[in-house]
Amino acid sequence: MSERSFKTWWGTPLVGLLGGYLASQVGWPLPWMVGSLLAIILVRCLTPWQLAEIPGGRKCGQWVVGIGIGLHFTPIVIEQVLAHLGLIFIGALVTSVSSVVGVWLMLRTGEDRATAFFSSMPGGSGEMVNLGARNGAILSNVAAGQSLRVLMVVLCVPAIFKYLLDASAPTLHPVTVDWAWLAVLFPAGAALAWLWQRLKQPNPWLFGPLLVSAVVSVSCELHMGLPNGGSQIGQWLIGSGLGCHFNRAFFRRAPSFIGRTLIGTALTMIIAAASALILSTLTQLDLRSLTLGMMPGGIAEMSLTAEVLQLSVPLVTAMQVMRLLFVLFLAEPLFRYWSRRPAA
Repeated sequence: MSERSFKTWWGTPLVGLLGGYLASQVGWPLPWMVGSLLAIILVRCLTPWQLAEIPGGRKCGQWVVGIGIGLHFTPIVIEQVLAHLGLIFIGALVTSVSSVVGVWLMLRTGEDRATAFFSSMPGGSGEMVNLGARNGAILSNVAAGQSLRVLMVVLCVPAIFKYLLDASAPTLHPVTVDWAWLAVLFPAGAALAWLWQRLKQPNPWLFGPLLVSAVVSVSCELHMGLPNGGSQIGQWLIGSGLGCHFNRAFFRRAPSFIGRTLIGTALTMIIAAASALILSTLTQLDLRSLTLGMMPGGIAEMSLTAEVLQLSVPLVTAMQVMRLLFVLFLAEPLFRYWSRRPAA
């Protein structure tokens, strides 16, 4: 690693740690992610110090978080998830379809079809940029729209859940930590993540470790978790990485586009919350878990929120994964069908 490269990112983990610590001291939900995220953004926007992303830092955070999420899966939980597979399908479909609101807003204000479509789809940023590139979208706007959507959801949803929907702090139950199993799961998860990445599959450093951890946890009935501080390390690395996507120029470049993106995301979140309320009423499942599962955020971020708030992590993860699969496999065929139709 060159000395110049090190100079661009050495301060990133320190600023992220400071932000996470301050957020934890004031009791902010998901503090080590939100605090590090905001601290990095503030430094990049208010000072000349343009902190760079830690090389491999976000991947490492996803690796840790993926292992932790997978350990929440047990045979009983899998039975419950399979029993509600239809509900998970409907919830993911609603979230995917509700992105039409964002597409409509973008079209009404002059964006071309490809940019409006791929910047509004609730999929991974990298995957949507790749699909947009194949279909003639303005890639800077697609990346900006995807980053803003995740930023808004990460900043708003945990706070809303803690301060508006559940004022009481969850009771923390101690978990068993088996270092021998962790010594197996982490290398195995990294190996599958590397293979997943070589195959150019989405979110390899989250899905690979998650799949390994979940399969082993279910088949061997582990009933264990990460050691204290493990989840916080994952939050800190992911939050620090996300923050490096934003600076003063980003927010100044296209304020009207940013405004439309935020409005579209807010409307999508409202639709998700209303749909979750209907599904919860019909099925008697936990409203908060359903709402988190239907939010248009990232899988890691929403699953971490569920973990911190002691909600159903497997249900939230299953709904988020199902939604991502919908978007990845259906977005491009639907766009190409739509693009063949004349504009209204």
